[in-house]
Amino acid sequence: MNVAVLGGTGAFGSALARRLVEADVDVTVGSRDPARAAATAQEVGAAHGASNADAVTGADLVVLSVGARAALDTAAGLAGVIAETPVLSVCSELSITNRVAAPGDEALSLAERIQEVLRAPVVAGLHSLAAASLAAGKAEGDALVCGDDETVKALALEFAATLVTGRALDAGPLASARALEGMTAVIVNLNRRYGGHAGLQVVGQ
Repeated sequence: MNVAVLGGTGAFGSALARRLVEADVDVTVGSRDPARAAATAQEVGAAHGASNADAVTGADLVVLSVGARAALDTAAGLAGVIAETPVLSVCSELSITNRVAAPGDEALSLAERIQEVLRAPVVAGLHSLAAASLAAGKAEGDALVCGDDETVKALALEFAATLVTGRALDAGPLASARALEGMTAVIVNLNRRYGGHAGLQVVGQ
């Protein structure tokens, strides 16, 4: 599998790229700054670093791990290059007030809005994984992925399974991204209050 990690120079993107390289996945680190992408690729052991647009070329899966504020514009700007290549959105739009995180105010999840600007099928997931946890190794717990395209969701679940000590689980249709993205706010608040790197484990399944 060839995976393009857009926003791969950020904390989450670079940690994700490092774990994928360890799983023998062919990774291209993408960034608005190709020089930074190349430097990060060398740091994490990825084969390539390139601009976001160039990173998409030849990819089997595009991971959109840019900051939430830039995610929609980035997706729209790359729509022609992404074309039909499946996209995994790991972004969560949060509102932070007095160091307390809450879900964004939009009725639709960020992943659903990204789907509106792309022809490619979009799935969403990994929202319970912290950058710090991935940077240290496989994240403890499970990874949740949701989407409407079953084939792409299966691809993303295979990808997600390499990142966690637990399981990669199908969380339903893309509409479930509203809950998954909101879960990020809960985890951020837990981490700030208790000083850890909380994850998620589904029991009873």
